[in-house]
Amino acid sequence: MKATVDKILEKALIVILSVMLFSVIWQVFSRFILQSPSTVTDEVSSFSLIWMGLLGAAYATGKQLHLAIDLISPKAVAKNPMLYEGIVRLSVFTFGLLVMVIGGARLCWLTFVFEQKSATLEIPLGYIYLVVPISGVLVCYYAINTLIETKKQLKA
Repeated sequence: MKATVDKILEKALIVILSVMLFSVIWQVFSRFILQSPSTVTDEVSSFSLIWMGLLGAAYATGKQLHLAIDLISPKAVAKNPMLYEGIVRLSVFTFGLLVMVIGGARLCWLTFVFEQKSATLEIPLGYIYLVVPISGVLVCYYAINTLIETKKQLKA
């Protein structure tokens, strides 16, 4: 299951990066070559950056490439690695659930209720912000999956 989620996320990130790259190239080309700057590329590249940043953070969580700060000595962790792994994964899961899933869903809901639209593209901003709860669900999934995999490795 994790491999499938990883592949889908990898492909989505490649598409988003391609859209952002094309948008920036078109902006530069239209501004300096055509002498008529495009009006939509700024929003397209900004929204692509938001989606890529949040989905990329979820992907990095799944690959365990995220930033870690070691506050506890490695000797203490070696004595009971499952306890500390559990604390870390529970913290990541809690953040993903409370801030990203619940908070992000509320953000999306409010932007749809108030009918906020982007200035140039005039699309509802709720669609842009939808990446927050999506990424939160992925972060929660990866936190649980990593904890289960770590438990299996420690038992072996």
